[in-house]
Amino acid sequence: MTFQLGSSLLDACVLAILEKEDAYGYSLTQEVQSVMDISESTLYPVLRRLQKADFLITYDQPFQGRNRRYYKITELGRLRLLELQTEWKIYEGKVDSVLIGGKLDG
Repeated sequence: MTFQLGSSLLDACVLAILEKEDAYGYSLTQEVQSVMDISESTLYPVLRRLQKADFLITYDQPFQGRNRRYYKITELGRLRLLELQTEWKIYEGKVDSVLIGGKLDG
């Protein structure tokens, strides 16, 4: 994708993925990469920031003799995701009205 995407959209994508199921860092990176260009080294600070804001918690699970850190959305994270989804719908409508044509609502 050639569009520059902001941190709020990245937060929304991460929270939406984790709303479906808990995930570890690498799998989360792979899923986010399906919609935007991001590296693991970019994603981990985002995960730490979301965790610090109490939108995520972590837990470890053994995997092939090592611990794998999983991320889980919190209730506060679910509320933040709803806010971001609402903001996205408004933004999407405005961009569509400019790119596709039509009337701008509001």
